[in-house]
Amino acid sequence: MFYIFRLKLLKLNDRDKILKKLGIAIIFFLLSCSIVMIANADQKNLINLRKQEIKKTISQLKPIMKFDALKKEQERAQIVALENEKFLKYTKTANGENFLNQIFGVYPIQARELNKEKGSGYRVEMYNFGLNLSTVAFIDEKEKVEVMYFKDTQPDINFKLKKLALYIATNSMEVQKALGYKPEEAEALMASTKTSLNATKCERSRHLCVAPTFVKEDKALWAVVDLTDLKLVGIRWTNVGEAGPPIVTERSIQNENMSNNFCEEETNLAKGQWNLNYHLTTSDGLEVKNVSYKGKLVLDSVKLVDWHVNYSRTEGFGYSDAVGCPIFSQAAVIAVNPPIVEDIDGGFSITQEYFNQGWPTPCNYNYVQKYDFYDDGRFRVRTASVGRGCGNDGTYRPVFRIAFSGSRSFSKWEEQDWQVWKNEQWSLQGETTRYSPKGYLYKINSKEEGYFIEPSVGQFGDGGRGDNAYIYVTKHKHEEGDRNLITIGPCCNTDHNQGPEKFLNGENINNEKLVVWYVPQMDNDDRKGKEYCWADSIIKDGITVAKSYPCYGGPMFHPINKS
Repeated sequence: MFYIFRLKLLKLNDRDKILKKLGIAIIFFLLSCSIVMIANADQKNLINLRKQEIKKTISQLKPIMKFDALKKEQERAQIVALENEKFLKYTKTANGENFLNQIFGVYPIQARELNKEKGSGYRVEMYNFGLNLSTVAFIDEKEKVEVMYFKDTQPDINFKLKKLALYIATNSMEVQKALGYKPEEAEALMASTKTSLNATKCERSRHLCVAPTFVKEDKALWAVVDLTDLKLVGIRWTNVGEAGPPIVTERSIQNENMSNNFCEEETNLAKGQWNLNYHLTTSDGLEVKNVSYKGKLVLDSVKLVDWHVNYSRTEGFGYSDAVGCPIFSQAAVIAVNPPIVEDIDGGFSITQEYFNQGWPTPCNYNYVQKYDFYDDGRFRVRTASVGRGCGNDGTYRPVFRIAFSGSRSFSKWEEQDWQVWKNEQWSLQGETTRYSPKGYLYKINSKEEGYFIEPSVGQFGDGGRGDNAYIYVTKHKHEEGDRNLITIGPCCNTDHNQGPEKFLNGENINNEKLVVWYVPQMDNDDRKGKEYCWADSIIKDGITVAKSYPCYGGPMFHPINKS
């Protein structure tokens, strides 16, 4: 009333001007409120929209949520897959009830993934939420389709599901209360990387779960989101320590160069008595193939298929990572530069590095993969975490797949002698493990040649503190890893269930073509003077540089002298 009274005392023109300005201000205010309300309504409806999409999908004859915004060739590949009976095999129950299925990705692939010498095509990945099963179709340029199934395995999520996970995490009152504010989606790290959390449906990957992570001072808050039930299932804090800024270096990601020269093409390397090919895969790290020594084929393939990172030995949560090429990659941590071939004492080494651009700040990872080949016929397969990760109590479990050439037998040193394994099985290198007089634990033999296997107990001079490794031996099957594998194991199991156990069927492995799966276990440490699997930002010569403390794990293979 006071303002109306004052307006009456003003001249007519002044009063009209003020009223006009006031009216415009009110209109703008109302418009801004409307925009905010509409935005909030859209956000509130995001989960409802997902539920409506699910309801629509499972009412269809083919209960499959398609992948959106595809290029013409990708869309055609998706159509071909959806018309294939084998691809549709597990989309319904035996009684004809519909499961919820979703196409997570359609990726270009090269001839080697199609098991051909030449050509290209697409890989279509579908996830069944009801069975926790992945179906993958490989489609060549002539639209020939090959289908594979992976039980209890999940493809990496797409952008649409990542956005949904970010929405659920950032709008959670539990997350906001823990942080003391409402986080922005851009603050979240590792938002699309699969996770687990014990005592929830995420455990053992029964549900599809991810963990957008928010760093606050010297801690990281994990928001574990169940994308099957569309809800937050828990939050957990980890200590990440004080950290400086990310290191800006000349190690820029040259995606096009990497893709053209190392992802799409294999590189041949002949050095000393060794001859081999290598290339970057989309999610299985640097693969070395067709390895021969003195003209004799030794290995068909060696690659690094998974990185499992477990924080908290009691609560069990963490990430299932992959490493690979930066183009069309499902990997969480990508290659930053081409592989490096360099001479070492008595041989040569091939090194590939992968890291997140924010390294070494918290929740940014750095992994190194190495293959060492020696003039005397030895070779070593190894890898390291270079920290800092999302906590100071992590256990890192990389999963190697080592496919030997030819028919072989496998033995373990027990009770002062070699005991042959007749069937597929696994074993753990523990504190009470006894080794042969020369420090060997296993051997893999053929009629022509063989190798003793020496796990690390900290003897290799690279800072490693011992592997404590799980080893699995399986009969070679093309569908069990010759192609790029999606993440085969959960992040946080502390027993032998690391992924390769899926391929243990008790089959005969005596005098058969064999695959050795090797999973070392490394516990990180941030204590001053004892750092391991860790990294810091330090000041040197007036600038910020990274100081790293890698934890290497991996076995040495010694040739058996049969002459």
